Amino acid sequence: MKHFLRIPLILGVCCLCCAAPLSAQTAENIRADYEARLLTLPADHVRRTVDGAAAETAGPLRFLYAYMSLPDMADYSPQFYVEQVETSLRARREMPWGSRVPEREWLHFVLPVRVNNEHLDRFRTVCYEELRERVRGLSMYEAVLEVNHWCHEYVTYRPSDARTSPPLSSMRSAIGRCGEESTFTVAALRAVGIPARQVYTPRWAHTDDNHAWVEAWVDGKWYFLGACEPEPVLNLGWFNAPASRGMLMHTKVFGRYDGPEDVIRRTPCYTEINVTENYARVARATVRVEHADGTPAAGVHVDFRLYNYAELYTVLSTQTDAEGRASISAGLGDLVAWATDGRHFGLAKVTPGAAGEVVLRLNHTAGERFQLDLDITPPRGENNLPRLDAAQVARCDARKAHEDSVRRAYEATFPDSGDVATHLLRDGRMDTTLFARLWPLVSKSRGNSGSVLQLYHLHGTWAIDFMETLTDKDLRDFEVAVADDHLLHTRLKGDYAYQLPYVLCPRIATEHLTPWRSYLQHAFSKRELSAFRKAPAKIARWIAENVAVDSVWNPLHLWLSPEAAHRLRRADARSCGLLFVAIARSAGVPARINSVDGSVEYADEDGQWHEVHPAAGEALAQGDAAAPAAEGNLRLTYVPRDGMENPKYYTHFTLSRLQDGLPQLQEYDEGVDWQHCFGQVLAISAGNYLLTSGTRMADGGVLARLSFFPVAANPDAVQYEELVMRRDSTRVQVIGGFNSENLFLPAGQAGRTSLLSVTGRGYYALALLRPDHEPSNHILHDLERERAALEAWGRPILLLFPSEEALARFESRKSEFPNLPSTVVFGVDDRAECLNDLCRSELLHSDALPVVIVADTFNRVVFRTQGYTIGIGDQLVQTVAALGRD
Repeated sequence: MKHFLRIPLILGVCCLCCAAPLSAQTAENIRADYEARLLTLPADHVRRTVDGAAAETAGPLRFLYAYMSLPDMADYSPQFYVEQVETSLRARREMPWGSRVPEREWLHFVLPVRVNNEHLDRFRTVCYEELRERVRGLSMYEAVLEVNHWCHEYVTYRPSDARTSPPLSSMRSAIGRCGEESTFTVAALRAVGIPARQVYTPRWAHTDDNHAWVEAWVDGKWYFLGACEPEPVLNLGWFNAPASRGMLMHTKVFGRYDGPEDVIRRTPCYTEINVTENYARVARATVRVEHADGTPAAGVHVDFRLYNYAELYTVLSTQTDAEGRASISAGLGDLVAWATDGRHFGLAKVTPGAAGEVVLRLNHTAGERFQLDLDITPPRGENNLPRLDAAQVARCDARKAHEDSVRRAYEATFPDSGDVATHLLRDGRMDTTLFARLWPLVSKSRGNSGSVLQLYHLHGTWAIDFMETLTDKDLRDFEVAVADDHLLHTRLKGDYAYQLPYVLCPRIATEHLTPWRSYLQHAFSKRELSAFRKAPAKIARWIAENVAVDSVWNPLHLWLSPEAAHRLRRADARSCGLLFVAIARSAGVPARINSVDGSVEYADEDGQWHEVHPAAGEALAQGDAAAPAAEGNLRLTYVPRDGMENPKYYTHFTLSRLQDGLPQLQEYDEGVDWQHCFGQVLAISAGNYLLTSGTRMADGGVLARLSFFPVAANPDAVQYEELVMRRDSTRVQVIGGFNSENLFLPAGQAGRTSLLSVTGRGYYALALLRPDHEPSNHILHDLERERAALEAWGRPILLLFPSEEALARFESRKSEFPNLPSTVVFGVDDRAECLNDLCRSELLHSDALPVVIVADTFNRVVFRTQGYTIGIGDQLVQTVAALGRD
């Protein structure tokens, strides 16, 4: 098999076993789909716009509206899409490659505005001119590289919350996580007429994280690149090696795509395709699902799940065929197949490429108590990096350093604490308490600081109360007009502090913030709002009776704004919950979507939360009152051990509630642990649960345990369950050799010295890192999280960069890592002695960074990891503890 990462093959040629496509995207069937789409809701304004457009514009508009999701149709005006189409057509005319892009690739990978689940903005029309000039005179291949350099000049990596910022917001803030960087880069490539798509791995198999990157179509072939992470050539990124260990990588293509790739799923809005074979060795795994009596279970739900973040995360959902079979094409590692008919369920480990099919029997029901241990192995991966000459690398590094300086110069224009103090003095409001509240908001807002100061100028401390309820990302992209709407139309009564997050706050879930408060207060009479305040369950009844649940036209699970849901009288189930909370808060009722289990709730005058079901349409048993949710109590027992005294949620264990035969993760806040949460008596909803725990090994494998148990609805009793962290009974082993006499250049010193002279006799940790590099940054943050344990170990941790220039680049952003262990020593592997020694010892697959080892000064290596791995700090702590036992 020829692998795409070895040579620049066209991505699609490897995927020939796709399902039979729907009809191709001809003008005739696009028009037919468009006409059928407009019948699903009132859309006269759409038809008038399309009918009135020029012929060249009307065709692409029909394509967009034929497959557009309900939120995209309802929350954006036809004129917005006219502007996007006209800019796309202009790029097609003006770019030298415009005429070479086939109609299929142009429709599906250039024309669509949406990339991910971001709020749509006018990036394409705003940035087209600048991007056009940037790629003038370049070939299509060179243009892709240049656009990525342009993107890096504006945005660099920074982890953040799950809401995806739109491209213009990412530019304004100058930072973004990988999903935002790739959304931004795809948008930039499409703006100049280059077909592009976001590729996503839902979760890695060998480490607890996910990733998104970009594929671009160049002269008949698909290439990949790291978004906002320019390299000298395409088909190169820090994720080459992790992708070779991937289990599933996919992309969602707007509309009825009929390309050659393996189709995972078709919906009315998009076609999901499997591109894993372009990055990793793959095979097909098949399960045969049977009822308890052994008969084939046809038409039942099957999830293929991957162990990641201490949960079984779904990477593919499907249904069994008439013979009870379901399959997946995936990487050569372990998955868990979970099947259910809604009442009974069964699960089993499956490995693509293993001989035969796995028989999975639906022999469990919710309420059973049982345990299952699984040893999970990820794909092995391989060295798949293209060869580059030193001059190419040096030129690219120099460009990236310059781009960093351009971005930092822009960031230097953000207000500092002195600017905020001056602003307060100018307004005659300066006092230390006020400054202590306003400055953090301005600092977090980055390029949106003008909005923070303007809102404060308009509303004073009331605006500060409001902004303190927002997320950091909200502060970076909220609009003053939206915030003004909420501030002008909110009156708080009763417990002021309690009502700030549940009445005043406009943030409900991960939706784009809109001015729904004034709209809803005018949409209902004062009498209706008063009735809602007295009996909030009436809001759920009103929604159930007046808003039709649309389960078809939002397969991306975008949030429909409360205004649009009310205006259309149509929404998906999740957006009905969003509408309930918005109406409740508009009426002054504390309400929320519970962040743990996603339930829709309001609080009564005593502060007790009540669950409602606005999208269910069922009659409420208590008339206009909702009964409190049935609760029980859970406490997890655990015996602390060296290296794992206090297991962490999402790192070592998670809790899922079984609903309709499937586990639903209980999404507690990051930072929750056993000792301070689950080691205490914890009130949870009564029901049946799955406790998943796992010990991640250095090679990425997992020793997992699944424990199933019920929690009764009894607030006076406590359910005790044991949290077990499985461990490998073998002792730490020597896995290779490494010379502790290797020389390096310590930071701030003129002369080179040996590792031994710095570490002294005994064990030490060594990391070879790259600056401003996502996998290296993850390692640094991991070390920060495990600071106390690593300092208690007391041994040196050497962090070496490949050159003095690289160390200088890191030093310019060192403030992002303020809590590194005090035992850290920085330096430069300036002659690559350390890296070359590890390569010669065959401990590494390649010379790719980052690399982390634990070794001793007798030249024995007992721990090694290379490339992208989350949880390095935790693995180091476990290794250190094991060394202590030995």
